[in-house]
Amino acid sequence: MKLHVTQENLQKALNSVSRVATGRGTLPILSNVLLKIVGNRLSIAATNLDIAITHFIGAKVEAEGSITVPARLMQDFISSLPSGVIDLDLQDNKLHIRTEKYESTINGVSAEEYPVMPAITNGKELSIDAKVLKNGLQQVLVAASVDESRPVLTGVYIHTHEGKLFLVATDSYRLAEKELNKTQEDVSMLLPASALQDLLRVLSDADGTVDIIHDDQQALFRVADVELVTRQIDGKYPDYRKLIPSKFELQATLSKAEFINITKVSSLFARESAGSITIHLDEKEQQVSIRSIASQLGENVASATAKVEAEGTITLNSRYVLDALQCLQGEEVVFSFNGKLDPCVIKDTKNKDYIHVIMPLKS
Repeated sequence: MKLHVTQENLQKALNSVSRVATGRGTLPILSNVLLKIVGNRLSIAATNLDIAITHFIGAKVEAEGSITVPARLMQDFISSLPSGVIDLDLQDNKLHIRTEKYESTINGVSAEEYPVMPAITNGKELSIDAKVLKNGLQQVLVAASVDESRPVLTGVYIHTHEGKLFLVATDSYRLAEKELNKTQEDVSMLLPASALQDLLRVLSDADGTVDIIHDDQQALFRVADVELVTRQIDGKYPDYRKLIPSKFELQATLSKAEFINITKVSSLFARESAGSITIHLDEKEQQVSIRSIASQLGENVASATAKVEAEGTITLNSRYVLDALQCLQGEEVVFSFNGKLDPCVIKDTKNKDYIHVIMPLKS
């Protein structure tokens, strides 16, 4: 293998794939990245057996070949080099790296020992605008569980319902649902939230569309010069729509910025009670007030002007409320619930394609 690439392109590719490289368990080669000539391009790939990311960059190729090298060392070394052309020359599993003023040799391991993700054959195809997908993932990933004892809840459910494509995540204490667009495709994928966090990093500066190819076991996302493959999670996603109330008896409309402020202030006094805050809708005063108590430190009441349609009280986790508010994009929010033991819904007054459900705490 012999080729010439630019430092900028190689560094960008290594940054996007190296995060996945981990020396997990008895396979130390997983801490390596795979360098391989594909056509007239260099592919840089990494996998942890659950996720695989491949980044293609343009190269001036003189001889084909492949090798795996330590991801951390390669990433740190290339990022330390000045911008310009880098010469890569593979000889006897040793990768010689040269620039005008730097010369280094990295000992590699044969590419034949590197695991390969199974290919997706006869998969269904779907295309989504990159910015729409990025925005949707940012709004739902916060609600995915990190508890591995319930693997189904550690994923994001991507599915169609009544001709519309949805993203959903829940940890059983809260739920986020985002409607993406209309589609004629029949889609049902349950993908690890960790893999979609990696996809989100790939999407950070992407334009155009994301092409998705999926079967019953895996899904492949193709974004410009990057491909990400992830396994699907086995299991049936809960029928979450039953959790979302269709009508509300108690509702308040208020400024998102003010709601965030009074929740942040109240959360300071809610630390010893696991973030517990009591939210009261006051119809007479037309305001929303939040009360929190710290037995050793004191207590706090913070209020914001609101349009209140009925009076009531509910106790919630302050962190969940703040997470939900940060996901909303408009300037005004609607806060709704039916009773102190019923789920509450927070949504935008204008953007109807996103809702966030939070389960109450026992007060």
